[in-house]
Amino acid sequence: MHAFLISILAFVILISIMVLVHELGHFIVAKLCGVRVERFSIGFPPRLFGIKIGDTDYCVSATLAGGYVKMTGEDMPGENLSLQGADSEQAEAHKADPGALTSHPRWQRILIGLAGPIANLILAFVLMFIYFAWINEVPSVQVKATTVEWVTPGSAAAQAGIEPGDVISKFDTVDNPDWDQIYAHSELNANQNVAVTVERGGKALPLTLHVPSAAKDQDFDLSDEGILPQFLPGPIQVSEVEPDTPAERADLRAGDAITSVDGHPFHTVTTLLGYMQTGQGKPLDLTVQRNGQTLQLVAHPAVLDAGWKLGFVAVLPPYRDQPLPAGKAATKAAQFCKENSTLVVEVLKRLFTRRFSVSQLNGPVGIARMAGQAAEMNGWEPKFDLGAEISLQLGMLNLLPFPILDGGMILFLIIESALRHDINLAIKERIYQAAFVVLMMFFVFIIFSDVTKLPMFTHVKP
Repeated sequence: MHAFLISILAFVILISIMVLVHELGHFIVAKLCGVRVERFSIGFPPRLFGIKIGDTDYCVSATLAGGYVKMTGEDMPGENLSLQGADSEQAEAHKADPGALTSHPRWQRILIGLAGPIANLILAFVLMFIYFAWINEVPSVQVKATTVEWVTPGSAAAQAGIEPGDVISKFDTVDNPDWDQIYAHSELNANQNVAVTVERGGKALPLTLHVPSAAKDQDFDLSDEGILPQFLPGPIQVSEVEPDTPAERADLRAGDAITSVDGHPFHTVTTLLGYMQTGQGKPLDLTVQRNGQTLQLVAHPAVLDAGWKLGFVAVLPPYRDQPLPAGKAATKAAQFCKENSTLVVEVLKRLFTRRFSVSQLNGPVGIARMAGQAAEMNGWEPKFDLGAEISLQLGMLNLLPFPILDGGMILFLIIESALRHDINLAIKERIYQAAFVVLMMFFVFIIFSDVTKLPMFTHVKP
C-alpha cells in the first residue's frame, strides 16, 4: 500500500508539472499573438476554484494529473475534452473575431502549436542543466568501462560467447556505450539478435547476442540476458550481519571485505545475488579480508525473502556531488536530450517496421510505477532523469502529425497554406472524430497492457 500511494502521488506531481509546462507554452505564445485564452486550467474538469483576470479564467480543476488551455476558436471534436462536432456558423463567427485562434494567420497558429512541445523540450534541458550544474552525483570510486563482471551460465550472453572480464566496446549501433545505452538498446531489440563487440585480451571480438523476450517487460534488467555489469572496483564490504542467517553461521562479520566468491572477484552484492540464484543453494567458498588477514570461509545460502541469500547488509557505495561548470553542464544536458530524443524516434521507427511491440510502451500505470520507484530511490539523479525523459517524450510525441495532437494541427495548417484555402470543415471534423476514437482505443490498450505488467499478474504467468 505504501509503494502504491507513493507511485500515485509521484505520478500526479510528475504529470501535472509536465502538462502544465506544455500548456504554458501554448498559453504564452497565444497571448503574444493576441489570441483570446478563455481558460488556463491546472487539472481537468470539473472546475474547483479560480480567478478570472481579463478574458482568462485561471482555475484549478478536480483531476489534477494534467491541465489544458482553452482558446476561442478551438472547435474540432476532441480538443480540450470536447466531443461535440464543429458548429459551422460558430466557426465562421470566430473567423470574424480578432481574438479567435482561427482569425489569426496560419504561421501564428503553427507557432502556437509548436510552443507546447518546445516548452517540454526546454524543460527537459533545464532539468538536466540544473542537475549537472548544481548536483551531478557521481560514485566516489567507479569503473567507467563497460566491464562484464559475471555471465550467468546458460544465459543468452553465455550462448553469445560473452565472458566475465570482457569490455563491451560496441552494442547494436552504439560505439563505446555506457550501461544505460546497453540497457536501452536491449529493450529496443527484444527477442532479436544484436551485434556486440567485446574487448578481450587486447583483441576485438565480434559476437551476436539474442536479446530475450523478457526485455519487453517493465522489470527487465541486464541480468535477464545474463550480463552482470561491474560498476565498482573494490570488494564487497560487509556493514552488518543479520542474526541466525547463513552469514552469521559462516562467521562473516561486520567490517569484513569479501574479495572473491568461489574464486570469482565479485565487486557488488547484485552480482553475488545473481550468482547465488544460479547456484540454487550450492555452498560458497568466500575469501575474506579481516583486520589485515586473509580468511577462507564456507557459507551455505538459504532462501530468505523469496531468494537465495546469505543475510548480511553491504556497505553502500559512496557518492559525492561534483557540480560541473555551466558550459559543461549545458553540453551534458544537451547530450542527454539528444540521446533520449533520438531514442524516441528509434522506438517509433521500430513500431512501424514491427521490430518493437506496442505492448512494450508504458502508459499511465507504467509511468506511475517508475515515478514511485524514482521517488523512493536514493539521490537526485533518478528523479531528474525520469522527469526529463517524460518531458522529452511528451514533447516529441505531440509533434507527431496525428489529428488531436499538436503535430496534427500543424500538418493541417501546412496543407491549408499550400492549398491557399481552408480544408472543408465537415471533412476536418470527420478526420478529428476518427482520430479521437483511434487515440482512445490506443489509450485503453496501453492501460490494459500496463495493468497486465503489474507484479500481481506477472507472477501468475506460467
